Amino acid sequence: MAITRRILLAGAASGLAAPAVHAQPAWPSRPIRLIVPFTPGGSTDGMARIGALKLQERLGQTVVVENRPGGNGTVGGIAVAGAAPDGYTLLSSASIQVVARWVMREPGYDPLRDLTPMARMGQGPLLLIMNKDRAPRSIPELAAAVRADPRAWTFGTSSLGAAGHLATIEFNRLTGLDIPIASYRGTAPALQDLMAGNIQLMIDPILAMGPPVRQGAVTALAITTPQRSRAAPDVPSAPEAGLPGFEFFSWWAIWGPRGLPPEIIARVNGALREGMREEDTVRRLTELGIEPVAETPAEFAAFIARDVARNAELLRLANFVPE
Repeated sequence: MAITRRILLAGAASGLAAPAVHAQPAWPSRPIRLIVPFTPGGSTDGMARIGALKLQERLGQTVVVENRPGGNGTVGGIAVAGAAPDGYTLLSSASIQVVARWVMREPGYDPLRDLTPMARMGQGPLLLIMNKDRAPRSIPELAAAVRADPRAWTFGTSSLGAAGHLATIEFNRLTGLDIPIASYRGTAPALQDLMAGNIQLMIDPILAMGPPVRQGAVTALAITTPQRSRAAPDVPSAPEAGLPGFEFFSWWAIWGPRGLPPEIIARVNGALREGMREEDTVRRLTELGIEPVAETPAEFAAFIARDVARNAELLRLANFVPE
């Protein structure tokens, strides 16, 4: 009896000393926040919602889109950069996100160092649009009108460093014009001001500019590609409109905080590579002028390096001073 009692006590003691093992739930086990660093209604928000749907379908978990505008995308970028690297806080943004250091004196974080590239979803050309009450119908006519009355013309841009902003800088460089550029907090307020006549010109992705062009609310002078787009067949290509060599694209992607586990990066990348290549999705994006992209995380990181190098050189040639 005494021996049995000692064995029972020893077993109980060893059980108390053994470390507790808690199995970690498989990711994702709760809703994912997808932060969009711009206002609703623009191309970045639109692509984010398509991406959120594809992630939700393939990961089997709710994906909540949260708009956090401000600071040319840095408010949302900082929120994600400072989040726990557990895969539950991600960023959906556009090409602007990687050039913050080149267009702002103090962006508050380094997007190349503090964010993890996960998947690029798509890319698309931009449209050069104009207030519908203005007379020019080609780029040479626009240039002549600007030279005749420079103070009557202002470009709007959704934010500093956005594809439309960089394309506007390139437009001024190629045409030899110096049209001032007013920065807004997103596409929607800039477009509203353009339609009201407070600004006269804007270059922004076809995803956002296509509807007002089709509705006749604004005039499209050119698309930033060598050929016309099926999404806007009546809009002349840049060469047709009088500015050969004017070629620009925006692109949209998903990032996470630095230090994300490789398996989470792979899950998100795989879900989007499959989802964005679905027949219905490809057809929908093509109608909007967007080309789906399927890249590995490594390919996406290499693409970012090339894109940043190109845009940094463009800003240098334009003598752009960060604000």
